[in-house]
Amino acid sequence: MNTFRFTRIVKPILLIFAVLIGVSSLLYTNKLSKKLAKEEELKIKNWAKATEQLATSDFSTDMTFILEIVSQNTSIPVILTDEMNNITSWRNLDSLKAEKDNNYLVNQLENMKEQHEPIVLNYFEGQKVKVYYKNSKLLTQIKYYPLIQLLIITFFLIMSYMAFSYSRKSEQNLVWVGMSKETAHQLGTPISSLIAWIEILKSKPQNDIAIVKEIENDVKRLSVITERFSKIGSEPILEPTDIIGEILNSISYLKPRTSKQIEFKIINELKPGILVELNKYLFAWAIENLTKNSIDAMNGVGVITYHIKQKQKTVIIDVIDTGKGIPSNRFKSVFKPGYTTKKRGWGLGLSFVKRIIDNYHKGHIFVKESTINKGTIFRIILNQIKN
Repeated sequence: MNTFRFTRIVKPILLIFAVLIGVSSLLYTNKLSKKLAKEEELKIKNWAKATEQLATSDFSTDMTFILEIVSQNTSIPVILTDEMNNITSWRNLDSLKAEKDNNYLVNQLENMKEQHEPIVLNYFEGQKVKVYYKNSKLLTQIKYYPLIQLLIITFFLIMSYMAFSYSRKSEQNLVWVGMSKETAHQLGTPISSLIAWIEILKSKPQNDIAIVKEIENDVKRLSVITERFSKIGSEPILEPTDIIGEILNSISYLKPRTSKQIEFKIINELKPGILVELNKYLFAWAIENLTKNSIDAMNGVGVITYHIKQKQKTVIIDVIDTGKGIPSNRFKSVFKPGYTTKKRGWGLGLSFVKRIIDNYHKGHIFVKESTINKGTIFRIILNQIKN
């Protein structure tokens, strides 16, 4: 399984796994905090009732059970006030802060008012006492725990993203490693051709001008390929160019070197004088790779049409073949390094095309349309300039 397929499968699994962890943790923590909050509410009500009984009972009553209930509250912060909200006593708060800071108890009281309604107790002779309380440290920690959990999950997702970024860098390394293979592959065809022509020349008493011309074309081709690879990694120089002429040049080289059953058509709807800023070497490479991709898709039999037109301030090039087509869920995948349907190949051709069009020419290439067993339309959009 190549890196692209691995990333495509594992990435959603990790994302779903992280979301499930987050959702389940939030639900469980929320349920737990609600349960603990009810228990604390019941506990403080029992404590308040016991305190009220303790304050209103006479000395003949057995206070053991009531005192036990009162003493059990060691975690829930409580402040008792009179009817005018003047603090009379408190429990389970920081005594050191209360001594040093005069506003500490007042601030705690305000915090308690925001959290819970007070419990009103009836003391002697109609005297009323208000009991204010707030969540215990444990309940507060549990309520904040989901936030911590979310931070952990976010960290997990960031680490996953960084891992996949590293994977993408590995894919880029694949591009550069594969480039050397692609270079050798491209150089192999004209070199083999040159060797064959030389052997033919040796067998003839007089040089054939046509053969010499083909040798010259192949030598030029070697120079073009070398120039192409010299442009990779550096900022290419773009010049105002007749795009029709460049497409014709690419076709004229490929046509005699492909199957006779491949028909090349050009539909030109550009107005005269329309130029596009191109790097000739890289653009020709893109067109040739698209053409070879179409030839492979048609198994050497069919029609390739180059439909060039303009729309507002752009030039549109549709490369249309009558091949086997591309499934709609693969429209973006075909441009990723390593993607190929051929038994032999590095899956770099369309990746190079996208890099040349998108990165170097600030254009856009995409699969405009494709029908299985009928054909595919690749669309290139470039900015035009007026002559």
